[in-house]
Amino acid sequence: MLNELVERVHKNAVDHGFWENERNFGEIISLMHSELSEAFEEYRIGKKYNETYYENGEKPCGIPSELADVILRICDFCGAYNIDLDKIINEKVEYNETRPYKHGKKC
Repeated sequence: MLNELVERVHKNAVDHGFWENERNFGEIISLMHSELSEAFEEYRIGKKYNETYYENGEKPCGIPSELADVILRICDFCGAYNIDLDKIINEKVEYNETRPYKHGKKC
């Protein structure tokens, strides 16, 4: 399921020239993080968690849109480096289900 999205997102990034030059890991992670920061900025200006608005009547904006951008950046990275996102997410979910309550953490 996710691997189809990974393929689609990465192909689009390649087709639009974003992989003409190899990117370093720090830059890629920073771009992922910047999308989270943009989601926080939407929150700071008073947007609701589930509010989407449209810039120039076209571009989706708001917290949901920025969270989607985080996922798209992750998918693009996974596509570029042949990471099986479906497999690893399922492995992590299955592992997390075996962990004790809060497993020593406060939140």
